[in-house]
Amino acid sequence: MKPIRQVAVLGAGTMGARIAAHFANARIPALLLDLTTALAAKGIEAARKQSPGAFYTEQGAALVTPGSFDEHLSQLSGVDWVIEAVTENLEVKRSLWARVLEHAPAAAILTTNTSGIPLRSICEGWPEDRRRRFLGTHFFNPPRYLHLLELIPGPATEEPLLKDIGAFADRVLGKGVVVCKDTPNFIANRIGSFFGATIYQLMQKLDLTIEEVDALTGPVIGLPKSASFRLLDIVGLDVWNLVSKNLYDLVPDDPWRERFLPQPFLGEMLSRGWLGDKTGQGFFQRRGPKKEIWAIDWKTFEYHPAAKVKLPALENAKLIEDLPTRLRTLYADSSKAGEFYRGLFDDVYAYASAMLPQIAHSADDIDHAMQWGYAHTVGPFGIARILGLKPPPPEPVETPRPGIVVLRQQPVVQANPGASLRDLGDGCLCLEFHSKMNSLGDDGISMIYSGLQRLENDFEALVIANQGENFSVGANLMMVLLAAQEQEWDELNAAIHRFQQASMAIKYAVKPVVVAPHHRALGGGCELVLHAPRVQSAAELYMGLVEVGVGVIPGAGGCKELIARLKDPRKVFELIGMAKVSSSAENARDLGLLDKSAAVTMNPRRLIGDAKQAALSMVSSYRPGRPRNDIKVGGDPAFAALRIGAWLMRQAEYISDHDMLIAEKLGRVLTGGEHPGERLVSEQYLLDLEREAFLSLCGTVKTQERIAFMLKNGKPLRN
Repeated sequence: MKPIRQVAVLGAGTMGARIAAHFANARIPALLLDLTTALAAKGIEAARKQSPGAFYTEQGAALVTPGSFDEHLSQLSGVDWVIEAVTENLEVKRSLWARVLEHAPAAAILTTNTSGIPLRSICEGWPEDRRRRFLGTHFFNPPRYLHLLELIPGPATEEPLLKDIGAFADRVLGKGVVVCKDTPNFIANRIGSFFGATIYQLMQKLDLTIEEVDALTGPVIGLPKSASFRLLDIVGLDVWNLVSKNLYDLVPDDPWRERFLPQPFLGEMLSRGWLGDKTGQGFFQRRGPKKEIWAIDWKTFEYHPAAKVKLPALENAKLIEDLPTRLRTLYADSSKAGEFYRGLFDDVYAYASAMLPQIAHSADDIDHAMQWGYAHTVGPFGIARILGLKPPPPEPVETPRPGIVVLRQQPVVQANPGASLRDLGDGCLCLEFHSKMNSLGDDGISMIYSGLQRLENDFEALVIANQGENFSVGANLMMVLLAAQEQEWDELNAAIHRFQQASMAIKYAVKPVVVAPHHRALGGGCELVLHAPRVQSAAELYMGLVEVGVGVIPGAGGCKELIARLKDPRKVFELIGMAKVSSSAENARDLGLLDKSAAVTMNPRRLIGDAKQAALSMVSSYRPGRPRNDIKVGGDPAFAALRIGAWLMRQAEYISDHDMLIAEKLGRVLTGGEHPGERLVSEQYLLDLEREAFLSLCGTVKTQERIAFMLKNGKPLRN
């Protein structure tokens, strides 16, 4: 396929602007056109300001150029791919495409982001050579964060083009590609609409509250925290109503069609203008100066403070860590919760099975569409296998794909409860963490040493990576708290020293080591990345040294590594003292948390495969480094400069006395301890300073209170 060097996106609404932003994330310039240049510029600005951000970095917006249909369609002559994302109106789309075909190069790829209009209707009457270059590319909103891209062949789409676009979307845009049949709402929104409609029906049948439904349909069954009604508020009740109504109209032969009729309670809320977040109220509303959450009573349409859900089945299920076991337990429950789950899972499986021949090429495609487009941990056929539903669903087809490594399929070399070593083949070993949230305790640190020993004796390269939700959220805080409360200072000192030496052993391993972080790499997880000889990062990386939030400073080499790398104590002081976390891998590079040599993988499914190739590419010429003894530190004058900044914040009451103490400890480490001026010190000297400061802070009551609060509540305490 000809390289994609520039694209044009037609329509600068929420979807179009975010599609353009994601091409910019892939470093591909985008021309964004709308009725006026001002509207296109407004779309770019909205994408830039949205939270979470559409762009990896602020600078990314410069790759998107605004323009208008009237003035800038001629610029389409220089683009390789035209993506139409205007309003879902057939005549509007056909009229615009007629103008586009006058300017787009003959070799240009032509795609529509329609979510339901038949492609044959859009391209009817086009020249045959244009029809061969036309297909559907249905991105999910927001494109940066939702993995799914549905590809829909048009009536004459060339098969090689379909494959080329799929490969490009996979590798360059980082998408999970599913090829769909040209049917209403394609796969994800067809099954997703039925999933939602079934939930609303069961709510009324079982007389459940809004809060109960969201508790039943969230993380407890492997769905996002937005669950059902919170999701509707985000999407917009008007949007959901339109999708449901359009689907009802488009599927006259669907035997389950009546399920898509909008529910009366939804119609009443629409008539009152309660559309969700966009109008400030929907199923939920925030009230008062503290922004307390209120929920609606769907029978009376009155709001009340959101009630804490008390369903024994859910309370018991939350104690079960394994999702399949949890699903089986909930499905078999004899209470109203069990009745809800049986009604939901039975109907969704029946519907997915009935629709399979019409909308998809395989059951796996339906499962992937729900996993990647709706962030469901398990799709309907996967749930059916877990629950043993009848008739048995088709078995998943595990087709090996070059570059995609599924860790659970790789042979285990060594394992303990918190970490494992797996053989990736070709002489490459992988160390994976699999403790709760991949926190780093004795098991993880022990496996680092074991992995490095195996690397030296039996393998050529090592990758440190996993396929959990996060790379690692840091050290095992419970272990730290218990040791501090019991005043087991020798044991805690030894544990921190062991962690520090593990970091150094990674940095100076005799053979190549590549660390491949994804999502959250916090605290000790961040410190492992900082010590990597080479980093292959997922594009979505939320990395930072956040230890001040629990009343300590980085203790496994984070302070040492950043001061050696950035050579600017003020920048490092701010980075650690403010617990800054990157918003992406590119932002981590800007912050100095990733160095310039770090590579980025757009598709998270390809991360370990890319890391393996990076590690093996280093083998023939790899030369390990040696511990440094030439790190420049500023001594007392540099410390005084850092301290005055913290003191001013204390005087303004931005920080507490304990924050001030932490700042002083951090400042002393970053400036090399008490000394009248500049000097050169070793890495080990700075590690010793880190460890001493960490231990002294652990000995304070306020730090112990912070750690305990974080463990209990999952958020920092400011005391």
